[in-house]
Amino acid sequence: MILHRCFAGDRRAALAEAGGALWVPRDFQGDGRHDNPDVYGCLYASEDPVASVVEQLARFRGSVLVPGMLRRRGLPLAVASLELAGRSTVVDLDRPAVLATHRLRPSLVATRKREVTQPQALAIHRRGGDGIRWWSTFEASWGNVTLFDRAVRRLRVVDLQEVRLEVPAVREACELLGLMPG
Repeated sequence: MILHRCFAGDRRAALAEAGGALWVPRDFQGDGRHDNPDVYGCLYASEDPVASVVEQLARFRGSVLVPGMLRRRGLPLAVASLELAGRSTVVDLDRPAVLATHRLRPSLVATRKREVTQPQALAIHRRGGDGIRWWSTFEASWGNVTLFDRAVRRLRVVDLQEVRLEVPAVREACELLGLMPG
């Protein structure tokens, strides 16, 4: 499985350290869709590189794109392509049978209410899942994946590039969000 992660990248950082492509920012988690930092850390990724960029730039929807939007914590945004090797149990919440098994409804998976989605993730983690696949709230055909920290060790970086307007996935994300270069 190939996944894409958009994150604040530090070229000097080791892969699993702060700013690295495989860093799980557990100390900063708690507000995210599937966060339960007292039990596990998680890494958010997408099956489509455009989706990963959209997730980072969505807060600026309809704005004039300025260089600072492509930075977080003073670091440039980067997109890492990651391969999840070996067998993994990623629970696919886009499958009706899986939703039924977990007694979930689509509206409860796609909600922005963290008091609903975080307990769902915790239950899946406790049942031994390595992560969760669910659809993007920006485009339902995009699959997003939340990997629990126990699965991150099986990730391998395939590609890494800085987020720049020349990158096709970045251009497409900006067009979708109505972000216009300033």
